[in-house]
Amino acid sequence: MKARIVSSFSILAAITLYCSIEQAAEPSHEHPRYTKISADGEPLKPWQGPWACVLDHQNNLLWEVKTDNESIHDGYWTYSWFNNHTGEENLGDCYFEPARCDTQDLVRRTNRDELCGVKNWRLPTHTELQSLVEAPTRPSSTHIAHDYFIHIKHGDYWTSDSDDQLPAHFEQFQMGGKAVNFHTGQSMTLPYRNAAFTMLVSAAPNLTAFKLNTPRLSNRTSVITQPKENDK
Repeated sequence: MKARIVSSFSILAAITLYCSIEQAAEPSHEHPRYTKISADGEPLKPWQGPWACVLDHQNNLLWEVKTDNESIHDGYWTYSWFNNHTGEENLGDCYFEPARCDTQDLVRRTNRDELCGVKNWRLPTHTELQSLVEAPTRPSSTHIAHDYFIHIKHGDYWTSDSDDQLPAHFEQFQMGGKAVNFHTGQSMTLPYRNAAFTMLVSAAPNLTAFKLNTPRLSNRTSVITQPKENDK
């Protein structure tokens, strides 16, 4: 009987030790730079969803994440570049707003809706948007962390940089805005009237709360955002 008890304890100790070793050997799946954020401002684990924003710890920024649900944040919508009296109004393609389809109106509506609990959304600077460019993880993949930034399209993404001299083939338009393409990793200057994609950004609110997984910023309902294959 005593031998059986000793044997049982030995087996239990071996199992406990094995589990501890396996757990210690598990690689960390946390991204060194990005954290998924739900639409109500709650940090998520890398394998969790849906998420509506991405927190960029490196630059203390909060990025809009695109959807495929025909909402204001649908990745297919495009916009002409417009800000106050500069640019071209309503020359994009977005079904949610028949009267206005430009970057200024998108910013206005996103701030009104307080995406992820914040209301200081804007177009990113060229430096900010270009900072997201990284080497693709596989051939034909996007030049961005595509597990976090989903629904990225083949095309150009507006930045806030404007009054740039256009290249020769656009010389009739004189000045334009700077854009970044995540399928080539390149930047270019486009006429304001061009319909291009957008990805808005905000200063990260209460960065400590995000990192420490403390209470939510608000109680808004999550935007349904599920990853799928990038469009070819």
